[in-house]
Amino acid sequence: MSKDMFPRESRFSEGYDIEQVEEFFTRARDSYEADAGTRSMSDQDVRNIAFEQVRGGYRFAAVDAALDRLEVAFVKRRRADFIAANGQEAWMDHIAELAKTLYPRLQRPAGERFADAEGSGYAKKDVDELMETLVSYFDDGADLTSHDIRHADFPAARGSKAYSENVVDAYLDRVAEVLLAVE
Repeated sequence: MSKDMFPRESRFSEGYDIEQVEEFFTRARDSYEADAGTRSMSDQDVRNIAFEQVRGGYRFAAVDAALDRLEVAFVKRRRADFIAANGQEAWMDHIAELAKTLYPRLQRPAGERFADAEGSGYAKKDVDELMETLVSYFDDGADLTSHDIRHADFPAARGSKAYSENVVDAYLDRVAEVLLAVE
């Protein structure tokens, strides 16, 4: 495989490990092209991949953008396979059930939606603002995309002013999954 899959950082700047990135994208292509029952990778795998950072590696932004596109492609493929096997109505019912799992947390009061951070975490105020946008999306059809969720950036906070990053990230992964499924 070509070492020019993505733009590289200079030898003095960090980027993603080239071999890891190329190996992952090769496996992803093979899995995407495989028959539905034999795929070894899913959109969740794409969403959760992490690469080591090394000097002279691939530029973060270029790889991250490609991962976003790849995740969308896998979701569309999964949706098409599901609809072919079960029908459009079953797909919408499935997504509605996933969306319902999001509601209980959205109904909690601001400042109490997620576990408090032990030490540093995401600023509650900023996370809660995004949660209010999500409420508006579900209740009023406000504009919100999976891209908005995947690229949400929260300032750091400490103690009682912070939510646990892991819990927020897991929840936002589910939100992105739901939004991608209907986009």
